[in-house]
Amino acid sequence: MKILRKLAIGAAGGACLLALSAASLWELDRAFPPPLPAELTVSTEVQDRDGELLRAFATPDGYWRLETRLDQVDKQFVDMLVTYEDKRFWDHEGVDVLALARAAGQFATSGHIVSGGSTLSMQLARLIEPRESRSLGSKVKQMLRAIQIERRLSKREILERYLTLAPYGGNLEGVRAASLAYFGKEPKRLTVSESALLVALPQLPEKRRPDRNLKIGHAARDRVLTRMVSSGLLGEREAARAALDDVAGLRRTLPALAPHAAYAMLPKAVPGQPLQLTIRKSVQEGLEQVARDAATKLGPRLSVAMVLADSRTGDILGEVGSANFFDASRSGWIDMTKIVRSPGSTLKPFIYGLAFEQGLVAQETLIDDSPVDFSGYRPKNFDMGYQGDVSIRQALQLSLNVPAIRVLDAVGPTRLMARFRQAGVSPILPVNEAPGLAIGLGGVGVTLRDLVQLYTGLANGGKTHTLHDGTEPANAERTSATILDGQANWQIIDILSGVKPPEGALQRGIAYKTGTSYGYRDAWSVGFDGRYVLGVWVGRPDAGAVPGLSGYVSAAPILFEGFVRSGLATVPLPGKPPGMFSPRREDLPVTLARFGAGSDGLVQATVTEPAPTIIFPPDGARVDLGTNSVDASPLVLKLQGGRAPFRWLANGKPLIGIDRRRTATWQPDGAGYSTLTVIDAAGRAASVKVFVE
Repeated sequence: MKILRKLAIGAAGGACLLALSAASLWELDRAFPPPLPAELTVSTEVQDRDGELLRAFATPDGYWRLETRLDQVDKQFVDMLVTYEDKRFWDHEGVDVLALARAAGQFATSGHIVSGGSTLSMQLARLIEPRESRSLGSKVKQMLRAIQIERRLSKREILERYLTLAPYGGNLEGVRAASLAYFGKEPKRLTVSESALLVALPQLPEKRRPDRNLKIGHAARDRVLTRMVSSGLLGEREAARAALDDVAGLRRTLPALAPHAAYAMLPKAVPGQPLQLTIRKSVQEGLEQVARDAATKLGPRLSVAMVLADSRTGDILGEVGSANFFDASRSGWIDMTKIVRSPGSTLKPFIYGLAFEQGLVAQETLIDDSPVDFSGYRPKNFDMGYQGDVSIRQALQLSLNVPAIRVLDAVGPTRLMARFRQAGVSPILPVNEAPGLAIGLGGVGVTLRDLVQLYTGLANGGKTHTLHDGTEPANAERTSATILDGQANWQIIDILSGVKPPEGALQRGIAYKTGTSYGYRDAWSVGFDGRYVLGVWVGRPDAGAVPGLSGYVSAAPILFEGFVRSGLATVPLPGKPPGMFSPRREDLPVTLARFGAGSDGLVQATVTEPAPTIIFPPDGARVDLGTNSVDASPLVLKLQGGRAPFRWLANGKPLIGIDRRRTATWQPDGAGYSTLTVIDAAGRAASVKVFVE
């Protein structure tokens, strides 16, 4: 009985001691937790629309440390890492007793360290709390920290932190930074040979880094492959093939795409969260290469800027602010996509578009290209020559200056500027100056992004979208607006699609326009297919003159090459809208046969009557004609003023005959919006837009 009592007392004492020890360890664990921040200090990443890395910025302490998740890493690499470093990782609680016993036995028999007993959890403990020495006390502390870590993190979280913090030589930390630096790719697509090298590097990163010690790194990789065969993870043939792969003896720079946009994103950075642009990495890579190659050919001090946007959404898929961000001779740090410059002739399509809207011209309307004086303003053509009579189509395709100013004088510079502002673009005029005829030839300031935004309307049936790339404030307004009606818009597309490509360029099924600013300071080219718009600017950032610089010679070849290198499939241009009438020259009504011969751009006549005004239907009216029934009624048209005879047009298509009466009838083809125009004998026009039901 006494023995039993002693045993009971001893057991109780032991239990109390054990409980006290456990409580003490619990309190010690709470009092001295491992330094496990909720978020690691990692490089700020700027990603593309699909989550691919465009650019990373080093951490404040100068390291390339990219946050790594397991789904970002090749599974075979993870299996090789666990097999090589800690084969019982998924089973132990932070310390592998069997591995420690094996390491101790090997040390006792050989007198030196043969293999380590550190688990991945212990290695993570060393990474987050570097040891001051390799003493036994440091090892014990590392083991205790590993146990603490296992209590706080899941196995997956431990692996992810290790893969983010493991050293790979120099200022590279983490497997993503190492894979990008040594192989030029993300670790999701590692080969067996590459995986083996990345498994070997963290043990002796400076000694084994291949860019400095290629032979040592090669041998370390081979030892990993041999271990994988003995562990059964790799077959002998697979390992032998991997051993034949060369180990690249260089360190690449990490991706540094879209530098201007990436730097603009930094104020929005939140620790641990990547920043995202609307850019597509493959498009950006292609455009940047085109810009670099083009600048090299163009010569010193010249730069290239490019913007490629999706006209249906306004998303910028690629933007190049300069030919080389780090080239001081080209002022590469300046983002030329946002600098205000003279657009040259690139605004001419919108001048003619307004004329088509108002029924003032048809494609085959003749217009005089000869010297003219607009109250002291005497526009001249780029080549200082004149063509005489040309069609509107030829005038725009050849980018003749005098015809464009004649048409602008008729449609009105103020109306053109109002249409630009309606589309979300506000061109910059000289201080205290009202819109004048000079804006048609570049006498106004716009940015490359402005220009591409305007052209998204041409590519998108006349409807523009505000461009955005992700750098804008979260509350930035994104709008859409109509810059040209659908039928006028198609007329411009049809004309620009017939412009001859630059010499040596492949026909890509795009429509485009070029421009050259006064003094040969800026060369422009803007083109589009049925969806994508690409704008190109070439010039000197300091606005210096460049003799011989022109849109067609300097910028257009870059435009066509940019479309090719973007990798985007060409989207066909839209077909002719239903009901569109494109008459031959001989079929034009007299009021559309010739645009006029006077400085005001209209047919000259001595008239005392007021200009014509359509009084019915009123502009913007909705008219129910029963178009869905077999007994649909015609629409009665009435006007006041003007000089007879009158020519009526519906959606650009002339109604049969010329009438001296001030009333007419029109039978619409179906429901929807229509534009009705009347032109009098003096060439003056009035238009209304109605919705027929």
